[in-house]
Amino acid sequence: MFDSTVSRRGLMAIAGLYALHNRALAQPAWPARPIRLVVPGPPGAGSDIFARLLAIPLGEALKQPVLVDNKAGANGLIGNDTVAKAAHDGYTILLSPSSAIAINPIIQPKMPYDALKDLQPVAQVGSAGVLLVAHPSTGFKSLADLVRHAKAHPDKLAYGSWGSGSTGHLVMEGIKTQYGLAMPHVPYKGVSPLVNDLLGNTVSVGFVDIASPVPQIRAGKLTALGCTGSSRGPALPELATLSEQGYKFDADGWYGIFAPAGTPRETVLRLNQEVNRILATDDTVQKFAAQNMPRPPIKSADEFAATVRRDIAAWQELARVAQLKID
Repeated sequence: MFDSTVSRRGLMAIAGLYALHNRALAQPAWPARPIRLVVPGPPGAGSDIFARLLAIPLGEALKQPVLVDNKAGANGLIGNDTVAKAAHDGYTILLSPSSAIAINPIIQPKMPYDALKDLQPVAQVGSAGVLLVAHPSTGFKSLADLVRHAKAHPDKLAYGSWGSGSTGHLVMEGIKTQYGLAMPHVPYKGVSPLVNDLLGNTVSVGFVDIASPVPQIRAGKLTALGCTGSSRGPALPELATLSEQGYKFDADGWYGIFAPAGTPRETVLRLNQEVNRILATDDTVQKFAAQNMPRPPIKSADEFAATVRRDIAAWQELARVAQLKID
């Protein structure tokens, strides 16, 4: 016997599937409009430099413009939060330094987002250290020179970093602990204003990113004293690492592309594929080397996510040991 109820239900199910299919077909393929690449730092900072090196070839690969949007402040907190709260449709992505991802949660009293839950790792862009620099008038040539002066003049030699909770802040607090130094911390809202004050000798020493001060160092306007990380930078091969100079800190920082959590997996994989393809080209390798960034590692999205999880745990432990506090 013909069951009209079952028949009606079957027809409704088929109609529903047909409607979903039509809606799926109506959705334009990603990307169908420009993509915003948020940089949680000011123009001219390391994250901005590498974002702009990637934006043009990435836009060409995706056949849509990739527009860099600088949102500086709070050691990357403002820019990162912008992306964490953005629509997870693939049209807002982030290029962030590791310090803004890994260290902020341990030193910020109230985080507006959860880096592990609200940001999806997409691709690692680079892996390098940070630079310790001084104004030439100090006469410092090495970490040892700085340590001798600071010990002889406690609380007199202030140092700058690009913000409370930055990699430079953490490393210098570790140096102070190892050598028993008393040096006040002067946090800046980004690398660019710090470099300006270092050039003007408003602050005599400081930690800056790996890339932006290289022209001033080569011109003799700033003196590089050392770099963190496991290897020397390609643009300053004569500059010894801090580990080589006696401060055993060889952890590498990184820059990474992130998307809001919930971004479609196929979008994440496409971005990872295109970014890795760009990073592997000789042109990009040479441009990165000119900015003191070693050959970028090529990692899948899942491999980069594992790096993020590992480094969040490691860097937060270092922050606890150094008793890092917000100034």
